[in-house]
Amino acid sequence: MASEVAATIPEFPAEAEKQPHKLERKWTFWFDNQSKPKQGAAWGSSLRKGYTFDTVEEFWCLYDQIFRPSKFPANADFHLFKAGVEPKWEDPECANGGKWTVTSSKKPDLDNMWLSTLMALIGEQFDDADEICGVVASVRQKQDKLSLWTKTAANEAAQMGIGRKWKEVIDTTDKISYGFHDDSRRESRAPRSRYQV
Repeated sequence: MASEVAATIPEFPAEAEKQPHKLERKWTFWFDNQSKPKQGAAWGSSLRKGYTFDTVEEFWCLYDQIFRPSKFPANADFHLFKAGVEPKWEDPECANGGKWTVTSSKKPDLDNMWLSTLMALIGEQFDDADEICGVVASVRQKQDKLSLWTKTAANEAAQMGIGRKWKEVIDTTDKISYGFHDDSRRESRAPRSRYQV
């Protein structure tokens, strides 16, 4: 009986099982630990490029072993950006952009929102995926923050679509706000939000 059942199961070539599952594009993890800044150091001087990957298998290996925000000390920032884009306002891809932001006071919530966002990004779940630069998890003592960076802040239709989709992805009913990087550069206090969903 067992041999009859085994005979009905199709066989797959061994090579098919070993083929990695390629992503649409390459992504890079970055890490920035601002807990011990050096005197007079410029912003971004502690930013370090982690790993670049382009397969599902590489992503899971990296995520499972390293890249969970709850494992990091306060004042650390964790980034996942498209390969070739640095998580800085000065990067040409980010210069005219902005970011959607959500806060969390619970580490497990931050980890869940982070993972959901990463999967949506590498899985190309956003209609305006070309507008997205990357995501930043900011681990803080009292309240953590997740920010989804986009390329063209003035494109309101694209930003609103991205904001609505992101709220769905991270499964929140709280309002999330979008700020322009230009406003953040110019204003010393918290910049005003330009869009909300």
